[in-house]
Amino acid sequence: MAIRGYVFDAYGTLFDVHSVVEAGRAFTADPLALSVLWRQKQLEYTWLRSLMGRYEDFWAVTEAALRYSVKRLGLPASDADLARLMDAYNRLACFPEVPEALVRLAGRPRAILSNGAPQMLAAAVTSSGLGDALEHVISVDRVKVYKPAPAVYALGPTTLGLPAGDLLFVSSNAWDVAGAKAFGYRVAWCNRLGAPEEELGLRADAVVTRLTELP
Repeated sequence: MAIRGYVFDAYGTLFDVHSVVEAGRAFTADPLALSVLWRQKQLEYTWLRSLMGRYEDFWAVTEAALRYSVKRLGLPASDADLARLMDAYNRLACFPEVPEALVRLAGRPRAILSNGAPQMLAAAVTSSGLGDALEHVISVDRVKVYKPAPAVYALGPTTLGLPAGDLLFVSSNAWDVAGAKAFGYRVAWCNRLGAPEEELGLRADAVVTRLTELP
């Protein structure tokens, strides 16, 4: 069956979450360590909040994860430092091949389906110049729960008006790949780092190393 539309994860797939490293250089000698821990806690907090039924939007979750990470690493970050790092999330760099990949997929609807809060996604899309290459930008804020909850993945078919099995879901996050596959999408895993599959009993339909391989 032909693919009739594309649904992309945002953070780590279209946008490089570790581009915040540059903003971190101002107050730590190891900004990558901060970025890695920040991302780890950010994801943990989405899963924990979903399980507890205590939703806060991704901006609040991201700030809480940053505050934890700074404390855990013993960094002397002021509120102004934290504000600069948070602002960096609104200006994340997209991966180099992303604009070309989205253009090459034109002709069928292209959507983002992300944990990101609406204002965060709007800012990142504008900053990266991807607005003309996307028909939909969908936030989990509509259902007040995070991936990999099925209610999140259901937003794709509902918004695009197409069955999940007619859509290709694309993510660089292996756990997200498993969640989308469990829901019923066809799935492509953008495995840029050569990581092993998650042991969740679910496999991507295709594996690529760059999004320009999708066509």
